[in-house]
Amino acid sequence: MILFHGSNTGNIKLLKPNQADHDRPYIYMTTIDVVAAFYLCNAVERPYYWLPYGFETDSDIPVYHELYPNALKEVSEGVNGYIYEVLAEENQVIPFKNIPCARLATEPVEVTKCTRVENAYALFMEYVKQGKMKVMRFEDKSEKQLDWWYACCIEYLKDKHMIETPDCSYALFIKSKLPRVWERYIEKCNSRRG
Repeated sequence: MILFHGSNTGNIKLLKPNQADHDRPYIYMTTIDVVAAFYLCNAVERPYYWLPYGFETDSDIPVYHELYPNALKEVSEGVNGYIYEVLAEENQVIPFKNIPCARLATEPVEVTKCTRVENAYALFMEYVKQGKMKVMRFEDKSEKQLDWWYACCIEYLKDKHMIETPDCSYALFIKSKLPRVWERYIEKCNSRRG
């Protein structure tokens, strides 16, 4: 099977497992090139990720969800990187529980092809034109949809105990872009204590 891996690092000939925010080092790959491109545009520093995407109902078309105005352009315009392709056998990879197109590997995998991306935003607009991707703009979201996404952000803040690390890149990003989400998180933390 052909798998894709997005990276800001060039000249990789062999993908190797790296520690992210999971239990052990993995190589993170996907069956969809668009999803690999999302990983070029992380708005927060690793090991955290800011990638609010999902899939269109009953299809595998990725949908980027803007949770504040002009979010996709802000995080991707001018961002460059590489989309690597690998050939992997089913027994070399592990499906990832929450993302159907994601595959994990624990052993190095040889790169078979590399595509340089000069401007991720331009690439995303090309994907949209080709029907390979959709963007759900902030202004088109209902209050209910935004509340669901914001609740997911609060859950992530809670899971990572960011009350104890308020200066980490993810917490700082939420405070800057979604201050009301941070306030709600702090209120929840304080209500549990009191």
